[in-house]
Amino acid sequence: MLRLLVPFVLLAALVGATILTDPPPKPADLTFINGTGEINTLDPQRMSWQLDLRAARLYFEGLTANDVFTWGYDIIPAVAESWDVTDDGRGYTFHLRDDAKWSNGAPVTAHDFVYSWRRALLPDIASDYIAFFRLIEGGGEFYDWRQEALDEYEQRPPSQRTAQAAETLWRDTLEHFDATVALEAVDDRTLRMRLTEPTPYWLDICAFAVFYPVYEPLVSQYERPNPDSARLDLKSGWTKPGRLVCNGPFVVTRWRFKRSMRAEKNPHYWNRDSLAIDSIEMPVIEEPNAMVLAFETGAVDWATDVTVGYRADIIQKKKNFYEENRAAYEALKAQGLDQFEIDRRLPDDPRKNIHVIPAFATYWYNFNCLPKLHDGRDNPFHDPRVRRAFAMSVDKQTLVDQVKRTGEPVAGSLIPPNSIGGYTPPEGLGYDPAAARELLAEAGWPDPARFPTVEIMFNKDAGHDLIAQAVAKDWQRNLGVSVSLDQKELKVYRNDLKNANYMVTRAGWYADYGDPTTFLEVNRTGDGNNDRKYSNPVYDDLLDQARVETDPARRMAILSEAERIIMEEDLPMVPFYHYVTVYMFDPDKLGGINPHPRATQNVFLLDVLGDGKGPDVARTMPVLPPSPAPGADTP
Repeated sequence: MLRLLVPFVLLAALVGATILTDPPPKPADLTFINGTGEINTLDPQRMSWQLDLRAARLYFEGLTANDVFTWGYDIIPAVAESWDVTDDGRGYTFHLRDDAKWSNGAPVTAHDFVYSWRRALLPDIASDYIAFFRLIEGGGEFYDWRQEALDEYEQRPPSQRTAQAAETLWRDTLEHFDATVALEAVDDRTLRMRLTEPTPYWLDICAFAVFYPVYEPLVSQYERPNPDSARLDLKSGWTKPGRLVCNGPFVVTRWRFKRSMRAEKNPHYWNRDSLAIDSIEMPVIEEPNAMVLAFETGAVDWATDVTVGYRADIIQKKKNFYEENRAAYEALKAQGLDQFEIDRRLPDDPRKNIHVIPAFATYWYNFNCLPKLHDGRDNPFHDPRVRRAFAMSVDKQTLVDQVKRTGEPVAGSLIPPNSIGGYTPPEGLGYDPAAARELLAEAGWPDPARFPTVEIMFNKDAGHDLIAQAVAKDWQRNLGVSVSLDQKELKVYRNDLKNANYMVTRAGWYADYGDPTTFLEVNRTGDGNNDRKYSNPVYDDLLDQARVETDPARRMAILSEAERIIMEEDLPMVPFYHYVTVYMFDPDKLGGINPHPRATQNVFLLDVLGDGKGPDVARTMPVLPPSPAPGADTP
């Protein structure tokens, strides 16, 4: 008997030792679910997913920031305390604050930004937002030079591809950058740059996460030229807890893959006294139902993206609550209060914890626009007439009314109407199955039974399967084609999307900044986010014209024409609806979340009300003007 107990005693001792050596941390001030998956990277220059960008704003800080509690997302100082702009709108000089520091106490300098932005301009990094950095004078030419040099290197015989040769090319790359790119650190606190043309939204872009600095003494240790290719081998070890050096409000203290991430206040952050929370826990909960349960049981304070299949029923509860308090609701709304503040002033009720926010975002289906599919077959969607036919065969109104049932507006355009001042998007194509069949026949498919089976790729969860089923039925019924559904794990889906290994796939986009180009640039030839591999020189030329157009009205008209081409003629994608975002949090207990449709939530602004830390008073949006900001209304 004793011998049987020994293994269990040893196991208990091992577990006890593990607990003592790796004890669980104290409960955090704030616990929230950062999206429906694991963070992909903490490398700012390689980010593109919403949950990564939200984390980046916790750990890093750029030259500028957006005041997310203004309807215009006004630009405010961050690492840069001030800046000067030349009369031609192309030259910028940023003056860095002297108290900006890294989490190890070292000063944040202009050299850190030069290093980080040069990183982003390397084809080795493969940043999805390379187009932003090409706006710097000489940036595009540098990127192309580096790519050509790498291509030439890989053509050399093996005997000439050595560690020394790769290092030599790397030194040449650094020298070429310094000689050709109009980006320089004048001194530790002065950063100067010149753009290729006036860019009205440049300060907004500088607030975007991919422009955040990284700490060169650390990061450079994990990036060395590969002798075979001369490209930098990129290792992510520098992003691990205990190693990551950052300059934002918080630091990573614990990161357990697919389990949780913990953040603690950065003691060296220049504005640390403004923070109302000391610690944050971010559990990874990928299953939507479990996310809702975690909130309802009090395990988390905020669920950032509620996507359960019964989301429509949840939203209906909130509508019922407003209806039951209609008089009070209308009176508060008439005062111009934002929707979260209205909720705080209404009677206590768990239904107040449901929040629906119209989003500056669009859900669509991509068409692969390449001549050949990934497996070598001819691609029928290379023909824009085919793409238009399929776009006109989707009953979007029925899709949002009967499948989504969560109040999303039907999308005829890529850019949500009334979301950008002075901009009018095109109407797009309507639902017209008869015209679609004629167009398909005109494209060479009079017998739809001979059309290749259309494969719709989508990732699991978030209701993408239900949408795919509805779209497949429309295409089968309206066009007579065969359709198959291809559901994949998220990481496989992402990889296939980037490599154009699909025929049709679901996609979507949350705007990065408040200008039409935040949507339109993703269809530019060669853009890192052009997953459709679409290319039209006329479209590209219109974007180029808009870049140098100084008359605001004329510029918006040019961009509207560019969108008309992709929404009414070429259809590299077909938009279905404009998103709404559903949050779950108790407005009486949590402040610092803003209801703006751009949905940029800075978690470091959150305040657990009544805990004795910070102001313990919820921040609110300015009183709405007579014509409310788009998306500011409640459901």
